[in-house]
Amino acid sequence: MPTPTEAEVLRHIAREEPLTATVRAFRGMTRERLGQLLEQAAEQLAPSASPAAPEPAERAEAPVSEESRAPMPRLRLYSDGAARGNPGPAGAGAVLIEPGGQVVARIGKFLGQQTNNYAEYMGLLIGLKHARGLGTKEIEIFADSELLIRQLGGRYQVKSPTLRPLYEEAVKLLNDFSRVKLVHVPREMNAEADEMSNRAIDERL
Repeated sequence: MPTPTEAEVLRHIAREEPLTATVRAFRGMTRERLGQLLEQAAEQLAPSASPAAPEPAERAEAPVSEESRAPMPRLRLYSDGAARGNPGPAGAGAVLIEPGGQVVARIGKFLGQQTNNYAEYMGLLIGLKHARGLGTKEIEIFADSELLIRQLGGRYQVKSPTLRPLYEEAVKLLNDFSRVKLVHVPREMNAEADEMSNRAIDERL
């Protein structure tokens, strides 16, 4: 593998890293603005990194945005939700990963005042909708909510009138996939989705 240029490293950070600590360190800064600043810095570095042929460096990065729109028949979905107060300010998070281990998408959504279980379901829903939009047919779902996994697996009943519509929407979405695997994982194995759900609260995504 060729050594990446400084511009390529900055672009990778801008598109793949959550940068949560940096957002918290600078008041008023958002993840989107940080990404823009890194992209601008990469633009300035690209000519000096390759003065004789700046254009190919730009083209090498072009497929990154296109890749997310390419059909991806098999994906892993890590989903999570967070509520500070339960109920309290809540966020949903989802991370989609292809079989080779590359992150396809990190998604967060601010939910306002909600419970933790509501946020857990919303994390699943936003992840499933994004996966369906990518043309995914086979999906493995990883969540640290035992309630969510067991309700979807039919082991627990859904008695909450608030969760019932979310459960029914999730079941409908799951039926769009040809193969579904539900896995309950420890919280430490779901760190990236947890980070996205908390980012959604902090940044009001």
